[in-house]
Amino acid sequence: MSAKLSIEEIARAAHEINRAYCEALGDRSQLQWEEAPEWQKKSAIAGVEFHLDNPAAGPSASHDSWVRMKVADGWKFGPVKDVEKKEHPCCVEYHELPQEQKAKDYIFRAVVHALS
Repeated sequence: MSAKLSIEEIARAAHEINRAYCEALGDRSQLQWEEAPEWQKKSAIAGVEFHLDNPAAGPSASHDSWVRMKVADGWKFGPVKDVEKKEHPCCVEYHELPQEQKAKDYIFRAVVHALS
């Protein structure tokens, strides 16, 4: 029987899978976990904690939680992701997201549940 993964290990796996998915879409802005800024790691860890605390929560609830966290940290909608301006194109209601962005919430949730 294998040892249970820590929250950070699950967050790292979810981050790397998200990074690979983004690269498949042509978005090369995501850094590897080791190089990712601390705020991005904290965001992934918070996402894992959200799903562990709310196992029945679906992808839209995951996105809503992410947006609340971003807004609380000063982020807002912007047409492109801009870390300096704290703008992100996904700072919108879940139903407004393009399908390929909604998929990231499904993937993240699936990774957390598969590894926890």
